[in-house]
Amino acid sequence: MKEKLIKLLENSHSPYSRFRVAAIVVMKDGREFSGVNVENASYGATICAERSAIVSAVSNGYKKGDFDCLYVMCDTDKISTCCFICRQVITEFFKPSQKITLMNPAGESVEYTVAEMCPYPFDEDDLA
Repeated sequence: MKEKLIKLLENSHSPYSRFRVAAIVVMKDGREFSGVNVENASYGATICAERSAIVSAVSNGYKKGDFDCLYVMCDTDKISTCCFICRQVITEFFKPSQKITLMNPAGESVEYTVAEMCPYPFDEDDLA
């Protein structure tokens, strides 16, 4: 997965922050969907790599319950974590026990469950 993410970093459109991010979501059937961060001069219009990958899977017909795991790589020495907007989207499609692996290009990684990254999710139960 490391080499796929490193190659995917090249597709990042990050002219403002120069902070490249790549993500690959793996579905339960083994299919993979990739995403990169796509910045915009209007910063609020920027989309993160994690959401890009998840939305790509949904656009291809996958539903909640079809997701298996998520890999994310930032182009830095430090292993960075997902922003809170991405965490919200992750909780929409992943179960609390599913894995998120955060990596850097050197191959260092940290793995969390969704519950560890999102201990107090806002979900459909909060809408009742």
